[in-house]
This record gives sequence, structure tokens and C-alpha cells, in this order.
Amino acid sequence: MENTYPKPSPDNWAEEEWSPSRIRKAAAWATHLFTASGAIWGLLAILAITNEQWVLAFAWMGVSVFVDAFDGLLARRVRVKSVLPNFDGALLDNIIDFLNYVFVPAYFLYQAEILPHGYGLAGASLILIASAYQFCQDDAKTDDHFFKGFPSYWNIMVYYMFLLSLNGWINLSIILLLSALVFVPIKYVYPSRTAMWQKLTMTLASIWGVVNIIILIQYPLHDYRLIWGSLLFALYYTGLSAYVMLRDRRSSRRQPR
Repeated sequence: MENTYPKPSPDNWAEEEWSPSRIRKAAAWATHLFTASGAIWGLLAILAITNEQWVLAFAWMGVSVFVDAFDGLLARRVRVKSVLPNFDGALLDNIIDFLNYVFVPAYFLYQAEILPHGYGLAGASLILIASAYQFCQDDAKTDDHFFKGFPSYWNIMVYYMFLLSLNGWINLSIILLLSALVFVPIKYVYPSRTAMWQKLTMTLASIWGVVNIIILIQYPLHDYRLIWGSLLFALYYTGLSAYVMLRDRRSSRRQPR
């Protein structure tokens, strides 16, 4: 007996292939792939550091920061949690962030010899241990979208240490201070998510990124006006985070006990 079931037409195949659910899943997987690409940029940064190609290393670090700045926005836009509930995108993001914001700059710190002689391994190890603690805290990112404790911006730290050619003991003191601040439960602005002055923060962050691209293109020439100008954003970020801390303290004092 011949099979009398109707064969699906090519048009039906196309409709099934491009169904809304499949498009959402494709978009979700593409977003996760975009996040995962950070591992490639981290590897390329490590290879550049090994070959003492410092500017190239910072360029790859910059690409990883670009990915991190937009992957969360994409993930929320395509609702990856509801579309792919069995895939932990937050864990993937933390793995990539630890690589690019902690391990890569720690390796740079050691290889570039910007700490006093004999202290490179100790300084790099301190960064790794302090950040390992922070990344495992349940409330490292608060419900109102702040970081709690110094948010492991070690890549930015080594960038300025390298450009400014600071004394090795000053660099070591900065590492000790920032590592201690990892354990101090104060809030730091999460640029892409903190609601307070978000548009201003992201605009300044974009300008900061462009300025630093120009600085890297000009290297080894140093235009200190650009370098100090880029540091203004770091001062703005620190000032805004300090304002949030003081505001929260005043608010807690006003609450009845």
C-alpha cells in the first residue's frame, strides 16, 4: 500500500524553519556566542602579552570590554533566560569576565614588570585571590544594579599604570588598596545598568573609549592631555560611586530603629 500521508511542501518547511520560536532561540544562542567570544579576545590578549606586544594586548582587552558592554543589553532584549532556561548565561558571563577583567591584567602586571623587582607574582596573585572571593559573592551585583566592593577593573588599572609609568612601589600600593576595597561592602556604579545618571555615564564612557583608542594609536607618543583627560572619567565614576555611598548612609540613619 502506498503511503497516503501528504508530503510537506517547501513552503511549509520554510515556515517551520523560520517560526518565531526558532528565531528567538537563534537570537538567544547568537547572544551567548557573542558573550563567549570574549574568551577568544582574552586568549589573543594573553598571546600579545607573552610577545610583549603591549598596545596590541590593550587593543584585545578593549574588544573584550566592548563585548561585555553590550552582551547584557542583547541578552535582556532577546530574553535569553526564558528562551534558553537550561543554559546559564550568567555563569558564562562571569567566566569570561574573570578571564578578561582579572586573569589577563594580572598576567600583564607580571609580564610587564611594572611592580618592584620580585613583587610581580605576589601582586598578580593578590588580584586573583581577591577577585575570586568577589566573583563568588551572591550579592556582588546588587538588586538595584550596583557592584558591591571594588568591581575588579584591573584591566583599567594596569592600563593607566603602563601609560603613566608610575613608580613600582606606587603601583604596588594601589594594588593593595584596591584589593582591600574588594572586601569593603560599598556600592560602585554599574555603568550600563545603574539608573542614576545612566545616559550621562554611558555618554562619558563612550567618549572615554574613543579617547583611549586615540591614545593607543599614538603610542609610543604620549599626549598627556589626552591621558589626563581620560582620567577625568575615572574621577567622575569614583565621585558618583562615593555620592551613592554617602546617600545610602544618610538614608539608613533616617530610618527609625
